[in-house]
Amino acid sequence: MASSNTEPAPPADAPGSPDQIAPELHVPNLAVEYESHEGSDTDSAFGDDLQSYTTSLKSTVLNYRFQNGRRYHGFKADSAEYYFPNDDEENDRLDLYHHIQTLRLDGELHLAPIGSNPQRVLDIGTGTGIWAIDMGDRYPSAEVLGNDLSPVQPSLVPPNVKFEVDDLEDEWVYSSKFDYIHSRYLACSIRDWGKLMRQAYKFTKPGGWVEFQDFDTRFYTSTGGEYGPDTIIADWADKIADGLRKFGVEPDPGPQIEQWVKDAGFINVTAKTLPFPVGTWPKDKKLKEIGAFNLIMYLDNLEGLTSKVFANAWGWKDEEIKVYCAKARPAFKNPKMRFQHNFYVVYGQKPENAVD
Repeated sequence: MASSNTEPAPPADAPGSPDQIAPELHVPNLAVEYESHEGSDTDSAFGDDLQSYTTSLKSTVLNYRFQNGRRYHGFKADSAEYYFPNDDEENDRLDLYHHIQTLRLDGELHLAPIGSNPQRVLDIGTGTGIWAIDMGDRYPSAEVLGNDLSPVQPSLVPPNVKFEVDDLEDEWVYSSKFDYIHSRYLACSIRDWGKLMRQAYKFTKPGGWVEFQDFDTRFYTSTGGEYGPDTIIADWADKIADGLRKFGVEPDPGPQIEQWVKDAGFINVTAKTLPFPVGTWPKDKKLKEIGAFNLIMYLDNLEGLTSKVFANAWGWKDEEIKVYCAKARPAFKNPKMRFQHNFYVVYGQKPENAVD
């Protein structure tokens, strides 16, 4: 598995102004070997190949179903705005991403060395709750609590797993601390990462661990693909990132997390950066599978990822958004793009002698 320990650039101040300027990020360029199809007609049949390759994979991991229709969270909607849906399609996308991330970590739910007998585990921004449920099954000793703005988690869960509706950017009021605090895929949803880190530090037991798994919005090609800044994919990613910054939301936490964790006071910090291809172009079998799922994740809910940001930030109408997404899909499916983005995993320990 390709990985590297990276030193991200010093973090920008936590976002809080609609005029926030995009930070200068050090985004590692991680080479992924592509599978050559020169002299074949593979590219012309790519759409059919993609469908046959991914249909059986996808059906094995999308097991949760909620209400029909497009829907956004209603809890504290006036002050805790979240720019992506919480409906059936979005929950399927999040469950699919759970599978992708777990596959990228060789089946592990975490990398922090939490031992075999954790007692209290907190999953902030739990989403569909699938990670918390898997943790409850894997660690019967633990009480696992997941929180989220949307109550979309299933009611049938292991007896040691509970969910609550909460805004993780509010002041935390837990009566006791946690052995392990986990967050994943909070990109494009948090306004004040510094505060989030400080609260995680406060509510971690001395000697306990935190782990943050996240992304940035930067796509790139490491293998001479056709992806570039003039493509519609790059334009889409820029509009998402710049649009969210208008509302004070940080779209690119991944490369900054390591420094934020250190600044909060955690020690023994480890950071890994892993490439996430989009599409089935990689030669490596596991990266090819990850790329197939990643592509389906974008194609299945491109309008859901796009609509609210484009409408609120840029004033686009529904029909304009639909036409734009229709133009973007062929570019996403084009195997000659050979584009990817990065997955960042950072974990750290609260000092044993910490005094709050």
